Amino acid sequence: MATSFAAEPLRSVIRDSGAELPVWPYVLGKVRGYSFEPLYKHAAQAALADPAFYELLSLVDALRDGRVRERKIALDMMSERLLENG
Repeated sequence: MATSFAAEPLRSVIRDSGAELPVWPYVLGKVRGYSFEPLYKHAAQAALADPAFYELLSLVDALRDGRVRERKIALDMMSERLLENG
């Protein structure tokens, strides 16, 4: 299951460079890429049940694994979401 820059909301703003995509290991996943360990064991199932939570987890993964540009965009998006929901 795609995460970090390979998932929304970053996927919409970061151009695909052809780099291998970060994915959570998930039996029912359809996206292939390099295995990126999620923050917790059942992140994929939780993300499927809650799209907004999936976006937050993906942003956190971009902070954990992304390049400088990806981390900056993820941090800005995370800050916006936190300020909106105070």
